[in-house]
Amino acid sequence: MRLIAGRTAQEYNQRKNRRGAFWEDRYHATAVESDIHLNQCMVYIDMNMVRAGVVNHPKDWPFCGYNEILSNQQRYKLIDDHSLIRILNMKDRESLKQSYTKWIADAIETRGLKRESRWTESLAVGSKEFIERINIKLGLGLRDRIIREHEGVFELHECIIPYGD
Repeated sequence: MRLIAGRTAQEYNQRKNRRGAFWEDRYHATAVESDIHLNQCMVYIDMNMVRAGVVNHPKDWPFCGYNEILSNQQRYKLIDDHSLIRILNMKDRESLKQSYTKWIADAIETRGLKRESRWTESLAVGSKEFIERINIKLGLGLRDRIIREHEGVFELHECIIPYGD
């Protein structure tokens, strides 16, 4: 990810004849349980450019999952439709397209412009059982992590310990 982020920033800065930081924060990975949590995460990511004020709807940003999910193009796809349909417990590609269109519309209407720390700061997001399994798999440092519940969704966070404590 560091290589991709670095090259992207370098190319953009050269093209726009600018210098300085390109990315606001460093890359952050969050383990996400499949089904409802995955679809919420996907919608959150597709709403990034809407939150940033670049576009009014994800369909207007050509480099997002929304356009790829709704596209009938099969060649050069990044998203494996068959796996996504299975993971999200969908019936078929058409039901995925209809559901995803509705999820995006709901996000725009209700929470689309609000930053959600669960996707940008958590180590994992999902059910309580999923979070507990991830916490154990991460191994050492169990005492330096906390589990939070917010609106029925569980999140695993690292405790932020001030330097020198």
